[in-house]
Amino acid sequence: MTTDTPPTGSSPLRDSARRTLQLEQQAIAALIERLDGGFDRACELILACRGRVVVTGMGKSGHVAGKVAATLASTGTPAFFVHPGEASHGDLGMITPGDVVLALSNSGETAEVTALLPLLKRMGTPLISMTGRPGSTLARHADAHLDAGVEREACPLDLAPTSSTTAALALGDALAVALLESRGFTAEDFARSHPGGSLGKRLLLRVADLMHQGSRLPSVPLGSPLRDALLEITRQGLGFTCVVDDDGRLSGVYTDGDLRRTLDQHSNLSDLKVDDVMTRPGKRVNAEILAAEAVRIMEDNRITALAVVDDDGRPVGALHMHDLLASGVI
Repeated sequence: MTTDTPPTGSSPLRDSARRTLQLEQQAIAALIERLDGGFDRACELILACRGRVVVTGMGKSGHVAGKVAATLASTGTPAFFVHPGEASHGDLGMITPGDVVLALSNSGETAEVTALLPLLKRMGTPLISMTGRPGSTLARHADAHLDAGVEREACPLDLAPTSSTTAALALGDALAVALLESRGFTAEDFARSHPGGSLGKRLLLRVADLMHQGSRLPSVPLGSPLRDALLEITRQGLGFTCVVDDDGRLSGVYTDGDLRRTLDQHSNLSDLKVDDVMTRPGKRVNAEILAAEAVRIMEDNRITALAVVDDDGRPVGALHMHDLLASGVI
């Protein structure tokens, strides 16, 4: 058996890690003081864009550019990544005058990226640059420049892109969040971009999407012998049954928990009617509420199933905690 070592003490490896994290922390903190009108201009260009944001970069900057594009796309700003080398060999056709190009290059002199400048100018496509050198070729020819410069890399040789890529990534996140807030982007909007994730399921799935209905809806009429209710619970396997009146409206429910209480309070079950021992009126929900809200109701009432009723109080479905677990809502 192993145990986690408390984050105390010192070792050469941990000392190295701390230096790296401190340098990268300082690099990000320095960005705050350098935010200027160029950031506002970049946001304005993207907000006015009728097309998409095309993000490009080479090498490590390309990896960061891919992540920035993905973050923009998932937060309400349509975006995609184009490799600058491939752009010069046909992929430039993916860029239109209605787009905005966001180009990342720490030096601002990356040949594959600067080669796109005349073509973008000819198309009239706005260019936002993110570099570590405001006086670089890429920065000077951009319509808006984002300064992602760092004092030094975390690499002890000051060579491997470390602090610079962290700073560019953080500045990309800052851009995405500023745009998100400007657009009034909501959690439900986010969920629409992530329907397969747990957040999307919590925010988009409704009870109607998960409930058992039709022949899978457990139900017995008022006045039924308790035995019939128990058989219905067993047959449907949801741990409860609805009990309906002559008009088909829900009068109550009988659950596994009710059965335990019945056994504790009655020695003879043969003469009992379900009316005598059911829970009135029984917890119920509408089919159109979010599945996540149904989870809260179950948890608050310490129950594992719910009757689903229409606006007239007639059962239209049954929802069990297992359905919510299987769907990924919880």
